[in-house]
Amino acid sequence: MACATLNTEGNRLEADELSASSMEDTLSLLQLLQHKALHPFCYEFQCFKAKTGDMGDTDGWAHIDEDLLLEISTRFFSYDDYIQLGLVCKEWRLKLPKIPNANNVPWLLIPEETEKNSYEDEEIYHLMQLPVAGQEILDTHGLKERGIYHVMLPNMQMQNYVIRGSSHGWLIMVSLSEGTVLLLNPFTNVEFRLPHISTFPNVIKYEPDNHGDEYTLLDFRDRSETFDCDFTHKIQLLKVVINSPPDCNNHNFMAAAIYGFQRRLAFYKSNDMRWVEFPTRNTEFEDVIFFGEKIYAVNHAGQLYEFDTNTKSGRLEGGIHEVRPPSRVDTSTLTIKYLIGCANGSLLMLVRHFRTRLNRRRYDETYKFDIYELKKNGKKWSRVYNLGDYILMIGFTSSVQIPASYPKTGNQIFFSDNMIEKSIDHVVAQDLGVFSLENRRFYRLLLDVKFFCSPLWLLP
Repeated sequence: MACATLNTEGNRLEADELSASSMEDTLSLLQLLQHKALHPFCYEFQCFKAKTGDMGDTDGWAHIDEDLLLEISTRFFSYDDYIQLGLVCKEWRLKLPKIPNANNVPWLLIPEETEKNSYEDEEIYHLMQLPVAGQEILDTHGLKERGIYHVMLPNMQMQNYVIRGSSHGWLIMVSLSEGTVLLLNPFTNVEFRLPHISTFPNVIKYEPDNHGDEYTLLDFRDRSETFDCDFTHKIQLLKVVINSPPDCNNHNFMAAAIYGFQRRLAFYKSNDMRWVEFPTRNTEFEDVIFFGEKIYAVNHAGQLYEFDTNTKSGRLEGGIHEVRPPSRVDTSTLTIKYLIGCANGSLLMLVRHFRTRLNRRRYDETYKFDIYELKKNGKKWSRVYNLGDYILMIGFTSSVQIPASYPKTGNQIFFSDNMIEKSIDHVVAQDLGVFSLENRRFYRLLLDVKFFCSPLWLLP
């Protein structure tokens, strides 16, 4: 019999509810905890001793099998709840990894600053320069019901950051006030810096003391034009991806970026002081990925580009790939192309289609996906209609394919919004959700919430 008290905002579990001697009993206990515990909750184990044959005479729960504890942890979809699980006792805290890696599934990162999607006072807030975020506590109960793992990102507006990528468990962020490009691990709070916004190839002049005209940039027509730092820091970077987790001792660390008005490609290698232009002057790139020892990119027309990172000169080499764009690929303005490297060596091109809805304010939402595959050493793209036991993840995140962790959870696309022009001046509703290729249905998330900074998917 276990003697324990669980205090969760007035909810109390009596001692006779906490006896268990098998995995079945343990999972029953888990269901009991999840049923009675309200968020936020706090475990206060005053006495937790189990007298069972399998668990030992004393402190049985503290010495629960590690694999079983990790299995239990996968049932907690909020990272805040996951942290609370580790506070049950010292032994559990030591057994649970700080980064939840027991389940290789996408996590949704959600900025805390939000507001309900009413629109009533938005213009007043904007004109009076009052904060429009943080007016409501975000309700994540629907995410838990749908089994979406999520973690809250505090103080994104207060700290004046926007997110321009996620890769290998790290966020790529830009400081709107300083123009610094920062890598942040949201689970450990470890930081790593990339070269400043002012070091991109399209920056002709940077004068930080010339207030209001700090940047002279190449515009859409390759003509020089002057902009203030606030605007430049918001629009300069469209997306950044990295080839591995950052490490000061990793001399093979690299990053690639889509930047500027013309959406060109830039490259960073460990210890570089500036971003370097790719060996192409072509424009309108929409996605870039590291795959193998190469970098692949795709432009709005669906043309594939290939660059070699492992050359004798140490410089990038490559350009337009010999394979032509998929036949009948949609090149209208309301599409975005993504590239995904697959476990079998193939490349996928995902075409995301938008339509405009008017609900007091213009809103673009995803309504269709087209998927094309280029097999390894293939010469032609072909249509794909089923992902099998795999999940695709797109948006500001590095576009990736991952195996489904649980049966019947594959054949889905996890998508988030990466249209940066939507968030330049206002907090806005985001195009966010999951698409099932099995039944051709969209499961949209947090529709009634507007965000200062776009939520995005991340693999811890």
